[in-house]
Amino acid sequence: MDVVKVTYKPVGLLLSAVAGTVAGAVIKRVWRTAAGEPEPPKATEPGRSWSAILAAAELHGVVFAVARATVDRAGATAVQHLTGTWPG
Repeated sequence: MDVVKVTYKPVGLLLSAVAGTVAGAVIKRVWRTAAGEPEPPKATEPGRSWSAILAAAELHGVVFAVARATVDRAGATAVQHLTGTWPG
C-alpha cells in the first residue's frame, strides 16, 4: 500500500471529526434561525409533527454531507499538492 494513502487515513479521520463538529454548530444555528427553537427535534421526541422531524433530518443530512465532502476533497487536494500523489 502507498505510504501517502496510509499516512492520509488518520489525517482524514481527524478532518472528518472537525467537519462533524462544525456541521453540528451550523445545524443548530440554521434551525434556530428558521424555526425559532434552540435545537432541532429528535425523531423520538413526543408531541412533534412529522414535518418538523423530517425537516430536521433533512437539514442534518444535507449539512453533514456537504461538510464531509468539502473536508474530504480539500484534504485530498492538499495532500496531492504537497506530495504529488492523490491519497484516494
